[in-house]
Amino acid sequence: MERVTATLQNRPKLVASDVDGTLIDPYERVTARTRDVVAALVAEGVPFVLATGRPPRWIAPVVAGLGFAPLCVCGNGAVLYDADADQVLGTTALDVPTLAWLADLAEKVLPGCGLAAERVGATAHDAATPQFVSSPQYEHAWLNPDDTAVARDEVIDSPAIKMLIRLPGASSGDMATTLAGHIGDRADITYSTDHGLVEISAPGVTKARGLRTIGDRLGIDAAEMIAFGDMPNDIPMLRMVGLGVAMGHAHPAAIAAADEVTGTNSEDGVAQVLERWWGAVAGT
Repeated sequence: MERVTATLQNRPKLVASDVDGTLIDPYERVTARTRDVVAALVAEGVPFVLATGRPPRWIAPVVAGLGFAPLCVCGNGAVLYDADADQVLGTTALDVPTLAWLADLAEKVLPGCGLAAERVGATAHDAATPQFVSSPQYEHAWLNPDDTAVARDEVIDSPAIKMLIRLPGASSGDMATTLAGHIGDRADITYSTDHGLVEISAPGVTKARGLRTIGDRLGIDAAEMIAFGDMPNDIPMLRMVGLGVAMGHAHPAAIAAADEVTGTNSEDGVAQVLERWWGAVAGT
């Protein structure tokens, strides 16, 4: 994905934001200041898009915090989701042979790792099949009440929007580097936490690609967009848009990829930037 070299000067025509560590505060809340400035831009007809590693089923709390249901790029770009209609608009999945190959590879080069797979249906809570399945060896990096523990081979017996590989005590960056040397261009590797968890998607799947697809649907060029993020899974998106903004606490690689750095998510960093165009909220 080529980077847009021009930095956005005029009012953005589309705003995109990562969720965890970016839009929401450390208590997983959308603050009043952030909610109000997002409401101001939406009231003017500017699309606001969530671009997140979260699956659709984890979007509802963010919708409640924002007070409206936006278009979403979920699963690091593997899913386009209309939160208002509760409809999955499109997916890009890893097929079963690729999942099997990745599982064998991960267990060979990362001994002791656990495997999980994220799947989606037609809606956020489509219960036709379990949406998150994990092997007995998989240890969660965060609370996941939706997990269904299955035999290792059942993790890879259906297409998945991403495979998660967990190795407690390891560095996610080191894990990604190790895997990249073997995977090449057969899949896309990223991570959204540095606590021993990497996420693998189909080739070319990134938040940038998902956001570009939404831009094409709306007739908005990447150079007219602004995006916010904090982790390596945000890097392609930060590089693609007219103004890529990293949070003040962001991963060094995300900061290096961004055009500028704002405050942390506990300092309303997203709102700090958006208020340039949509005005300061009274009392902040």
